[in-house]
Amino acid sequence: MHLSRLSPILILIPGILSRQVPPNLRAFYDSVKSGRCNGSNLLQGGFQDEEDGPKDFSYCRHPLGSGNGSAIYISSPSGLANMDIDCDGARSSRDDGRCGSSADTQSETRWKSYVNQYSDGEVDDLDANIVPYVVLGNEGNYSPTFDPRKYGIQPLSVVAVVCGGGEKLVYGVWGDTNGDDGPPLVGEASIALATECFGEGITGDSGHDGRDVLYLAFSGEDAVPRKEADWSAKTFEAFEESIEGVGDSLVGRLG
Repeated sequence: MHLSRLSPILILIPGILSRQVPPNLRAFYDSVKSGRCNGSNLLQGGFQDEEDGPKDFSYCRHPLGSGNGSAIYISSPSGLANMDIDCDGARSSRDDGRCGSSADTQSETRWKSYVNQYSDGEVDDLDANIVPYVVLGNEGNYSPTFDPRKYGIQPLSVVAVVCGGGEKLVYGVWGDTNGDDGPPLVGEASIALATECFGEGITGDSGHDGRDVLYLAFSGEDAVPRKEADWSAKTFEAFEESIEGVGDSLVGRLG
């Protein structure tokens, strides 16, 4: 693997993938972790990170400079986002039973048709136990709603996730949206991604409550790993590594 000045270090331990956060991304994380965005960079507010929680979470924009588009992330006056658990989509032998406690698991993800297309028909949908995917956007019979596509974020595009108190970087894809199964919530990821961030104690109804997770999604067609991603991957590690190159390139745009 080629390591540039901005490239994070990858340490492989059996069953564990640990990637250090590069300096430019860490600087951005530190700059946004302590407060909500405002002005033209506030795209939509009024969201919650839990059903009875305050409605003070917002989708925010971060311009990336000339020719580099922009990125969006979730923020609030009390920090960034938490990480609830999504177990939607395909099922496989990688399912170890931890999703069984989830009361709102759906049989498919929002962008399953794209998964089938990009995999040349080999894969029907994302598997939450394998694919590190992020839930962004709110589509439902409630208010407010939010569609990241209006700001250039494409389905299945790479999302940089900073977790572990700002010490760990995991690459995922925008794989699902928040639907009609509750209030307009934010802060959710597949159980595969959450396990990498916070360990095996994660279950379908027990995520990470701390408001210290950065979900950074990038605009542009080149953020979508159509050919790069191993859509047929049988392990989390195989899929996450397959999108590493795209992720590193996007994170490099932060300067």
